Amino acid sequence: MNIKEGDQFPQIAGQTHDGQTIRLADYQGKKNVVLYFYPKDLTPGCTREAIDFDRKLADFEAKDTVVIGMSVDPAASHATFSQACGLHFPLLSDADQSVSQKLGILTEIPGHPELGQVAQRTTFIIDTKGQVRRIFSVSQVDGHVDEVLRTVSAIN
Repeated sequence: MNIKEGDQFPQIAGQTHDGQTIRLADYQGKKNVVLYFYPKDLTPGCTREAIDFDRKLADFEAKDTVVIGMSVDPAASHATFSQACGLHFPLLSDADQSVSQKLGILTEIPGHPELGQVAQRTTFIIDTKGQVRRIFSVSQVDGHVDEVLRTVSAIN
C-alpha cells in the first residue's frame, strides 16, 4: 500500500453512478469521509458490504461522515449495482484504475484471472483535515461496517 495512517489522502475525484463528479477536497473542513474500495459490482461480498453501509448511513451522517464506495467498474455498472441494492450513497468509478494504482491497492482476485485487475477491499477513514485516520484491509465483510462506525465515533 502506498499510503499509511497519518498521511494526507490524495486529492482525488471521480464520476458517480449518476454522472456527477465528486472531489474529496469538497468535504475538507466539513465532513469526515469513509471511502471504501471493493472489487466488483453485483458480487456476493460486495453486495453485502454495500447494503451494510447503506443500512448504517444515518449513523454515519450523525457523525458528520459521508460514505463513498469506489471500484474499477464503469459508472454504468455502478448505476445498475446501486439501483439493484437500493443504495443511498455515491459509487465512484475508477475505470482507468488510476486511483487504485496510486494507492497501491490494485490486484487480481486469486483464482479469478478473468476479472482482471480490481481494487483490493480496503476502507479509508479520512478526517475533515484530509488526514487518513484509519485504513482497513478487509478480509471479512461481515462486521466490517460496524467496526468502521465504531472507529468514526471514536474520532469525533
